[in-house]
Amino acid sequence: MKKNLYFLFLLIATAAGFVSCNDEWKEEQYVQMASFKSDPTAQGVTWCYIRYNAQGKLRYNLPVIISGSTANVKDRTIHIGLDPDTLAKLNQEQYGHRQELYFKQLSTNYYAMPQTVNVPAGVSTVTVPIDFTLGNLDQADKWVLPLQILSDPSYDYQANPNKYYRRTMLRITPFNDYSGEYGGTLYKIYLDGDTEPLTLNTHRTFVVDDKTIFLYAGIRDIDYLDRKNYKVFIKFTDEKLDVQKKKLEIWSDNTANNKFKVGATQSYYTRDEAMDAKLPYLKHIYTTLYLSYEFEDYTTVPGQRLKYKVEGTLSMQRDLNTLIPDEDQQIQW
Repeated sequence: MKKNLYFLFLLIATAAGFVSCNDEWKEEQYVQMASFKSDPTAQGVTWCYIRYNAQGKLRYNLPVIISGSTANVKDRTIHIGLDPDTLAKLNQEQYGHRQELYFKQLSTNYYAMPQTVNVPAGVSTVTVPIDFTLGNLDQADKWVLPLQILSDPSYDYQANPNKYYRRTMLRITPFNDYSGEYGGTLYKIYLDGDTEPLTLNTHRTFVVDDKTIFLYAGIRDIDYLDRKNYKVFIKFTDEKLDVQKKKLEIWSDNTANNKFKVGATQSYYTRDEAMDAKLPYLKHIYTTLYLSYEFEDYTTVPGQRLKYKVEGTLSMQRDLNTLIPDEDQQIQW
């Protein structure tokens, strides 16, 4: 009899457990809060990639999420504003007193966006449309659009208190088919008189127009104070040098000072495409640049000019998810 009672008790307890398990999914397990969906880097900024277009506006859709284990229960109006204070704190934390390296807040003449976005009941994710006009924006500066979800007792939502959910520092990055981060292990930088080259693992390039990018000469990058004196512009032409190679035109906008000179070997590029062997929807685009040039560093050591010769290849792989219909959204950054 005791054994039967034990099994009866066990059966009732198990059934109660199933009921409890099912019921708990019917009720919200967390506080429903408004958050941005962004992926900050170690510097605290989120890369905001926008296809370059000199003729018109470029739209970036910033996701806003109502968190929780169930769907949003009511209509909400989310208020969004600028956040210059967090940007100032971020600059101080990253660069201290070196203001020349600070991220710069994007001026309002380069973008337009609504101050509020509606989230209907039953919907948990919407996007904030931000229209950019970046035709003449100098990419030698580090532009950021600092945004925050505003909070007020009168609002019909609660803003997520976590810094990286309530705020987003959008690092504005126009791109074209050739811009991005290139591998530089075969890109050799020789100081005059040295036989062992200097190399960097990566070199980032920046948009000028649809067919033109720039990078910084030698080992310089965007965190050098004198970087604007050493831009190397690279134009991609359709002129064929052979079956695979096409001609590159390279120049500097500061030749009078940095004595930039094109090398003896013609600069060129190649582009190849291949579908992934294991993921048939994934397309790989390989871009390889061969560059040859010389320049003089006239700013590092006052009163002394350091001569450099640069030659070698830069390579970039861009991956596209062909299942996504929007070409700009296919790129897997």
